[in-house]
Amino acid sequence: MTQIAEDNNELPIERHPWPPFVPDGAKILFMGTFPPGCHRWSMDFYYPNPTNDFWRIMGLLYFGDKNALWIPDKKRFDLPAIKELLTEHGIAMNDTARAVRRLKGNASDKFLEIVEPVVLDDLLALMPECRNVVTTGEKAAGVMAEQTGTPIPKMGDNVVTESGITLWRMPSTSRAYPMAVEKKAEWYRKVLVAAGCL
Repeated sequence: MTQIAEDNNELPIERHPWPPFVPDGAKILFMGTFPPGCHRWSMDFYYPNPTNDFWRIMGLLYFGDKNALWIPDKKRFDLPAIKELLTEHGIAMNDTARAVRRLKGNASDKFLEIVEPVVLDDLLALMPECRNVVTTGEKAAGVMAEQTGTPIPKMGDNVVTESGITLWRMPSTSRAYPMAVEKKAEWYRKVLVAAGCL
């Protein structure tokens, strides 16, 4: 076990590339674990991988079209439209890790060592109207549960923290998670409705 830890310490530490996205009056905060390597980005923002379903879920829920936020001829997501959507509906974005080591050189949560987690209380201080925190996958849910002293919610469920924040765990938006995007969207609809954002 010690040998593994020493080997990990030889790996470079990667810091998160973006600040939190916090529109005025944010009512809900979505938190993944950490972005993929920049070679997988189609834009300089959260959930940048073209194969990730997050923005397709948002397209389905807000526009009835999973490709509403995708620009096919440019093979990238429409960042100005995304920021406009998030701002209009009070949706904040951040991840649960500020710094990580990639144990296998990829974006899989299974092979991410979180070196420095985001401090949830500091983040929520930036958005006093936010009462719903949504983690997009099991690892992110585990990080937030540890900080809030709560059990990890079951997929699609929530727990309420001592400070009254509702901590949700949604299915991963990665294509590696075996669920149709339309089905994932139904889970995400639930939290957006609960927060008054849909």
